[in-house]
Amino acid sequence: MMENDEGMTTREAKVNEQHHPMDRLLRQDRLPHIWCPGCGLGTALNCFLDALIKSRLDPDKVAVVSGIGCSGRVAGYVAMDSFHTTHGRAIPFATGLKLANPALKVVVFSGDGDLIAIGGNHFIHAARRNMDLTVICVNNFIYGMTGGQLGPTTPTEARTSTSPAGNRDHPFNLAYLAAASGAAYVARWTTLHVRRLERAFTEALLKPGFSFVEVISPCPTLYGRLNKQKSGLEQMKYYKEKSIIRHGADPRQADIALHGQIIVGKFVDLDKPSYLQLQRG
Repeated sequence: MMENDEGMTTREAKVNEQHHPMDRLLRQDRLPHIWCPGCGLGTALNCFLDALIKSRLDPDKVAVVSGIGCSGRVAGYVAMDSFHTTHGRAIPFATGLKLANPALKVVVFSGDGDLIAIGGNHFIHAARRNMDLTVICVNNFIYGMTGGQLGPTTPTEARTSTSPAGNRDHPFNLAYLAAASGAAYVARWTTLHVRRLERAFTEALLKPGFSFVEVISPCPTLYGRLNKQKSGLEQMKYYKEKSIIRHGADPRQADIALHGQIIVGKFVDLDKPSYLQLQRG
């Protein structure tokens, strides 16, 4: 087989010309990413981009908004209109985008600390209004970027850099919080459940109103190291052993305890008028 000037065969050159379907959706100049080995954010981003392709939404009409934290880096990696906003304010920025340009599909992709701690009030009111947003919360039970501090989803008894003797506060159950606040779609999966997570993202992207997907994700560097799960693989084994799929389960029964079971599935899928539909009358 003939070689070209670079020493590649014709077949190798053809393979080299073929691009991965997700290449056009990523800012290649920003890669490689900054996430730690074993982190689940790469898997979550991959599932999101695959869901975006399968949803057939036009990427030029999709905006991704994030806050501060490890998950917030997603907005910088996607080759779409994206906004890396101030801490806890991703949902207000996203709401403004949607109201100013209703033709946009606006996605909020951020972490548990950003969305539920400092941004918690925005979260519940956007869900209450059934605002036309898809909110993806990557929940690693900790503040991963700033030193491993206690967060609003840290399980009781779990150790963090600010709770070395174990957390004494009861954490938020995010699925229940979203459902109780009025979300039209609520699902939870771990980064082990790749195909199911991808399907949930696709459904959430196509759902009118406020759709919410919680992604339980490993943080081996901080949460795992302090809680006897020293690698991403150990945390994935935990997900495999402890995850229980219960579609339609009452979200009130979906609390997550330290090393306890994780109830996953699609909990809420309602047809109800979205905020913009109500405003149009």
